[in-house]
Amino acid sequence: MDVVVVESPAKAKTINKYLGKDVTVLASFGHVRDLPPKDGSVDPENDFAMLWEVDDRAGKRVKDIAAALKGADRLFLATDPDREGEAISWHIKEILEDRKALKGIEVKRVVFNEITKSAVQAAFKAPRDINRELVEAYLARRALDYLVGFTLSPVLWRKLPGAK
Repeated sequence: MDVVVVESPAKAKTINKYLGKDVTVLASFGHVRDLPPKDGSVDPENDFAMLWEVDDRAGKRVKDIAAALKGADRLFLATDPDREGEAISWHIKEILEDRKALKGIEVKRVVFNEITKSAVQAAFKAPRDINRELVEAYLARRALDYLVGFTLSPVLWRKLPGAK
């Protein structure tokens, strides 16, 4: 049995029809973890280490994915084909590894640019690993957004009262 994770429940329903009964397709509902909105979640002094947190809603999704993996042979991460989608796949894999839910399960990434039967089936014939360069680009952007936000926002709030 295979488990497939996509971002939206609508995609999950459609893709499940294309892949058949031996496949469980679940939705992550987007990102499954993020940096907590407090100072110190990115540590520039420690190689920009990041502290991630899974909120309650995303935690339920991850729990559902982990439960579906019991008895599965493969996990296909089929989130969107952009940097954010790659990051979501990476986060899901990291969380599941931390929870020891991937023992003996092959993890692959599939991407498609349209949700048609032929495009989806072609993507599953050419699975790949998570693209580390896209993940690194996401991490750099996320760290920069976070650090600039915490550094610059208070200055802007003082200079432009009422600005958000």
